[in-house]
Amino acid sequence: MIEDKNQEKTALSSLGEFGLIDHLTKQFTDKNSSTIKGIGDDAAILDFKNKSVVLTTDLLVEGVHFDLSYMPLKHLGYKAVMVNLSDVYAMNANATQITVSIAVSNRFSLEALEAFYEGIHKAAEVYGVDVVGGDTTSSTTGLMISVTALGEVDLETVVKRSGAKANDLLVVSGDLGGAYLGLQVLEREKEVFKVNPNNQPDLDGYTYIIERQLKPEARKDIVKLLKDLEVVPTSMIDVSDGLSSEIIHLCKQSEVGCDLYEDKIPLDPQVISTCEEFNMDSTTVALNGGEDYELLMTISQEDFPKIKANPNLTVIGYMTDSSTGMNLVTRGETKIPITAQGWNAMSSDSES
Repeated sequence: MIEDKNQEKTALSSLGEFGLIDHLTKQFTDKNSSTIKGIGDDAAILDFKNKSVVLTTDLLVEGVHFDLSYMPLKHLGYKAVMVNLSDVYAMNANATQITVSIAVSNRFSLEALEAFYEGIHKAAEVYGVDVVGGDTTSSTTGLMISVTALGEVDLETVVKRSGAKANDLLVVSGDLGGAYLGLQVLEREKEVFKVNPNNQPDLDGYTYIIERQLKPEARKDIVKLLKDLEVVPTSMIDVSDGLSSEIIHLCKQSEVGCDLYEDKIPLDPQVISTCEEFNMDSTTVALNGGEDYELLMTISQEDFPKIKANPNLTVIGYMTDSSTGMNLVTRGETKIPITAQGWNAMSSDSES
């Protein structure tokens, strides 16, 4: 459902573009000292003083990246911000500002966009970022969202994808596969609803994985944790397209190989039980699922004592010489080449 059909609707045309922007952004206030001027002028004014600036942007398209039949607009607003903040944190940076632009069709009312911006506001509030601009325009094909995120980082602590060395440890935060399985449950319930619209889905046993899909959290806490532990990763990337794809990115950018151990991949019990229910292999789901927004990094072996007891971080392998290739070491101790089978935005049959 896009919105409550019994709720009184307000046509967007009744406000006009600038009235709509003023209405949707009136709740945003600036919190970061680097924000000199936010919304309300021709451009935002930012001052990062002696910091390096990182910038990232993502485009989300209805029917490609999200399905409004089961994605509440408030959750969508929240998730659209998370997708971008995750990329900032993957640079070991602190996110400070975002801009939000939308193209929207006339099937959306003002109340629908209010719900969407409520999610954006919540994300900005929780993660301490300022909304400093954006744009709105009309669309003939539903909803499109573009979010740009900025962050600041000291040049000596910025982390790229290209710094991994042979013998570095491969480390991941959190657990993997939950978001993909949450999507499978939601898709299944959507098909049931099509057959019987009066059927009420029972999702109690899937709370964790559905939340991983509908309301993911970017790992700002991991950036702080690494700083507190005095660990600067040698390379880092966020897990948005699946573990296998991200490992390949790190290896290619750093010109190294990798041994990933199947039995070390962190899986939530709900992921394991849902894989059994759907007759899916949990390793395949973790490798190729995507949208977990965890941080995958390499660290020097010298830093292992600093992280070994931390429940937020799991060592899942180590980097090797590029000549050995990228391999999954199975539970049976067989080496299988890692291939990228994660979500591909350019594929015509891909679903978010």
